[in-house]
Amino acid sequence: MRSLLPAAAAGKALEIWFQDEARVGQKGTLAYVWARCGTRPRAVQDTRYAWAYLFGAVCPERAVGAGLVMPHADTEAMNLHLAEIGRTVASGAHAALVLDGAGWHGSDKLVVPDNITLVKLPPYAPELNPIENVWAYLRGTKLAHRLFGGYDDIVNACCDAWNSFIADTKAVRSITTRQWAVCQQF
Repeated sequence: MRSLLPAAAAGKALEIWFQDEARVGQKGTLAYVWARCGTRPRAVQDTRYAWAYLFGAVCPERAVGAGLVMPHADTEAMNLHLAEIGRTVASGAHAALVLDGAGWHGSDKLVVPDNITLVKLPPYAPELNPIENVWAYLRGTKLAHRLFGGYDDIVNACCDAWNSFIADTKAVRSITTRQWAVCQQF
């Protein structure tokens, strides 16, 4: 891993972070619910098309994260998210940020902070990014079976869901820790 890092990262503590975006909107998410056998429970479903993008990144080892809710998923939003992650990386440390191959992740207009190195996952390998499990958890517990009045309601729900998740350090570690991604001294 150290060979992938820039010379400026030499001698610094290494943090492994995982990043991704999730679209949350009025179409909603259905999740499993308990119901009496033989019955069909009702669930709200909206047909409107407002949504927001929840940008999230976590460091399982420190059980911290950085999240932003944005109206678009593009290079400008990614730059804001990278800046937020850069502020959250421990002082004096360097972060290896694991992310997928979305178009805005490889833009030449991307401004990557000095304390972050981007590590791209191979194509079609979302199972290697534990933040995908965070989206499933949030959709199954905080964002499912909801009827949003509009964009502001979606933003508020995303903020509440992310803040609730990131405040639960046990959940952050449990959902995002992977044995193959534990920092060791090289």
